[in-house]
Amino acid sequence: MNRNNNLYIIIGILVVAVIGLGAYVFHEESKPQGIEMSIDKNGVSIEQN
Repeated sequence: MNRNNNLYIIIGILVVAVIGLGAYVFHEESKPQGIEMSIDKNGVSIEQN
């Protein structure tokens, strides 16, 4: 019985990891392409995507 519980826990962790990775990749891919400008306490920063 304990072996089955461990298997379910491992499968659950893997499913959560895959969903999290998929959400991260989707978020990164949906960023607009171009130049990103930000102004903060360190000054102005410009990044090209």
